[in-house]
Amino acid sequence: MIDIHHLRHYVKAMSRVRKSLALLPVLAAVLALALIPSGTWAGSVTDVNPNNPGEPLDIKSLLVKGKTTVLDFHSPFCPPCVKLAPLMAKLAKKRPDLAIIKVNINRPGVNGIDWRSPLAQQYQIRQVPYFMIFNPKGQPVAQGREATQKVGGWLQEA
Repeated sequence: MIDIHHLRHYVKAMSRVRKSLALLPVLAAVLALALIPSGTWAGSVTDVNPNNPGEPLDIKSLLVKGKTTVLDFHSPFCPPCVKLAPLMAKLAKKRPDLAIIKVNINRPGVNGIDWRSPLAQQYQIRQVPYFMIFNPKGQPVAQGREATQKVGGWLQEA
């Protein structure tokens, strides 16, 4: 059942996304995904918190030495996140220099995007999908809109 409070937040968030020209590459990739059957690709994307979703994590422990690490904060209740997952798998397969790490912000039993989860609060996640990119040395390169633009560009190239 959809909670009206969550629906209002979703509608507001989608309105902001629609207004943002910076997200056009990602939106184009998601649209392309709608035309491709799910399960087409099998990439190497790591889901780091399947047993304790929504709980705090140490980002430094997730970074992969020698690879550009992309942290993909998502929610199973976020339609764009769900549509983006196979594209990220394809990207991982095409770009062995990338380590794509999926991080679920939702705690078990929470229906809708869990903005109040300890993990969402820890990293001040206010939108999903939300990306953080680190270089092969573990230094932050981009996050938020800038990271979304980079990921969108990579998706178009893949």
